[in-house]
Amino acid sequence: MSRVRSLAAAGVLAAVTACAGAADAPDYRVETVADGLDHPWSLAFLPDGRMLVTERAGRLRVIADGQLQSAPVAGLPPVFVASQGGLFDVLPAPDFADSGLLHLSFAHGTAKANNTRVVRARLVGNGLQEVTPIFTAQPLKNTPVHYGGRMAWRPDGTLMVALGDGYNFREQAQKLDNHLGTVVRLNADGSVPADNPYVDTEGARPEIWSHGHRNVQGLFFDSVEGALYAHEHGARGGDEVNRIAPGNNYGWPAITHGVDYSGAQISPYRALPGMEQPLLHWTPSIAPSGLTRYRGDAFPAWQGSFFVGALADRAVHRLTVSADGQLRDVERMFAELGARIRDVRSGPDGALYLLTDDDNGAVLRVVPAD
Repeated sequence: MSRVRSLAAAGVLAAVTACAGAADAPDYRVETVADGLDHPWSLAFLPDGRMLVTERAGRLRVIADGQLQSAPVAGLPPVFVASQGGLFDVLPAPDFADSGLLHLSFAHGTAKANNTRVVRARLVGNGLQEVTPIFTAQPLKNTPVHYGGRMAWRPDGTLMVALGDGYNFREQAQKLDNHLGTVVRLNADGSVPADNPYVDTEGARPEIWSHGHRNVQGLFFDSVEGALYAHEHGARGGDEVNRIAPGNNYGWPAITHGVDYSGAQISPYRALPGMEQPLLHWTPSIAPSGLTRYRGDAFPAWQGSFFVGALADRAVHRLTVSADGQLRDVERMFAELGARIRDVRSGPDGALYLLTDDDNGAVLRVVPAD
């Protein structure tokens, strides 16, 4: 196996040959695709080979022909940037090659009244046109934290958007009259699908697909299995990975495996009737962010594995699926980077891509060592 060494050198991440921790795991090489990014948050691949990267500070960047373009994409709407607030996810439309459409999620509003917003826009050259807000989570809140913000497409063309509980408003995650602590399902234009689970429920927000979440920072639809997966932050422990189904209640804050940051008890219950149990939870917390399932050809040993970025744990966790559908955390990877990992993506080239959460953040590509 190759020797592992640190990638941090004068603040620049260098290419290095390393080896995953498991005895039968493949050797890999970590390459720097781009650096000098201000807290990059999300990565997306375009059909023509370009990549889009969001910076939390409110910039959308393009990587073309292996180079980070110096000028950010023009025409972005105003973004509320404070604490955890900023520009979050970028998601090209399934027909992007023809339409040029994409969706962006971000913190919208002011310090006294803000929440997660989604816009649809058309990318033309290096600018956005026809920027149209299609969804704003309600109610607006006065905390600059716990926005969620991840998005994913279902094969029926509907858009899934993950939302946070606003931190101070966690009890709202058990109610259906607001969007806090939910995953919502929208049509691409922001209208409500007629078969959403609460469309005919009096007093409920019709966009809600599932509720009882804390702060969802990973969302991935696995087209092979036909299932939506999400993970969310706990407080001091209780990070969860869940398989998301319509109408399900995932328990927060009525049930949790964690305690509050002060050490105080959040709930005496870890299970209650009518509330889903996680497929996996981490206690203490790893602060998960970014989620993908590897279906590429470059690393056969990773086929079908989930990869979860970790901010506090400064690593990536590889998960495998057991025969009964539960998840096992089998490997802590890329700790040699010494970096907070904000996003993990499986690229069309079979490589694994990582975003490091830093004011000199980077886009990294993981490829076979040989």
